Amino acid sequence: MDMQGFLSAISQLAEEKGLSQEKVFETVEHALASAYKKEYGKKGQIIKAKINPKTGETDFWREKIVVDDATVYIPEKTENEEEEELKVKDSYRPLEEELNVEESVEEEGATRRIKYNPERHVLIEEIKKTNPELEPGQELIIPLEQKEGFGRIAAQTAKQVVLQKIREAEKETILAEYKSKEGEIVSGIVQRIEGVNVYFDIGKSLGILPKEEQIRGEFYKEGQRLKLYVLKVDTTPKGPIIILSRAYPKLISKLFELEVPEIGSGQIEIKSIAREPGSRTKIAVVSLAEGVDPIGAMVGQRGVRVAAVISELGGEKIDVIEYSDDPVKYITNSLSPAKVIDVKIMPKNTALVIVPADQLSLAIGKEGQNVRLSAKLTGWKIDVKSDEQLKEEEEELDIDEEEDKE
Repeated sequence: MDMQGFLSAISQLAEEKGLSQEKVFETVEHALASAYKKEYGKKGQIIKAKINPKTGETDFWREKIVVDDATVYIPEKTENEEEEELKVKDSYRPLEEELNVEESVEEEGATRRIKYNPERHVLIEEIKKTNPELEPGQELIIPLEQKEGFGRIAAQTAKQVVLQKIREAEKETILAEYKSKEGEIVSGIVQRIEGVNVYFDIGKSLGILPKEEQIRGEFYKEGQRLKLYVLKVDTTPKGPIIILSRAYPKLISKLFELEVPEIGSGQIEIKSIAREPGSRTKIAVVSLAEGVDPIGAMVGQRGVRVAAVISELGGEKIDVIEYSDDPVKYITNSLSPAKVIDVKIMPKNTALVIVPADQLSLAIGKEGQNVRLSAKLTGWKIDVKSDEQLKEEEEELDIDEEEDKE
């Protein structure tokens, strides 16, 4: 069959798509062998094909496995079975699935043997005279004739296989590309909204923003452009699924990296982030270069840098605080904007923070948010009390001690 022109196209496509030509030809050969078997072969036969990449000619052959009594068994047939077999041979035989399944039997006191199939097996006694070099387990090669009219079937089969291979390769390329982008930020455009999930066009593929990764209270509309965090890439039968996030804490650090060059240059390091998406974030930073103000660099001149991040997050409040190895100083900073009088380090990683009475509600925050985020940021359990509360407790304790003495 003349497939030279088509095979040249295969080589060109393989090169354009970055595929291995050997792998493509191997896949096409397997498909051609399957097509040949369905058209002209029988169930159980082993048919293979080999394409000459220079001429486009394809050779077909059958393989029979050489067996002996130690590897196969031949079941005895009853008269009824022989009659049924003759009827089947004379009747229409539907196309079978390409399944190389063999029946086997476990004989008592013997090793497992395969049921003899004349379409795929040949007994050593039968071929010893013509092929004396063959041994059990080896293959007997039987060349097959070229069939007139098979060229069209072969070309169509090869085309389908190559197109499928290209689709698979493109999926693998996308998977590899976005797998390397896990933990990075991508820009996406809302393509569609299905139920609670939002699908974003992120370039070569679609990413999905599930409900649990959305910012609470944020609304999305088709055509809207947003920055998203690539959380993970999963493979499915339908292709790679790219899970995106707008709620993940590291989205904050990545957004600041885009706005603050001192982070990329290593002058400033983000040490910790505590976030309640859509509401408020605390971010702790430290300067690694002398003379660089970490908070000033993060906020930017007239607050332009932090304002850009806040705008991208739809108005989420951001507190930038300075990190310290000293837990007292670090906890004090974390409760900003509240003023702190003192921090007492207690057992079991707990800290008692004393604030002025007029700063108590600010230190705790609405519904406890400020102190809750401070605890997440620092890793300490924080108990906040006003100086007046502490004084009252001490006075009550003194009274109790006096009563005990009496």
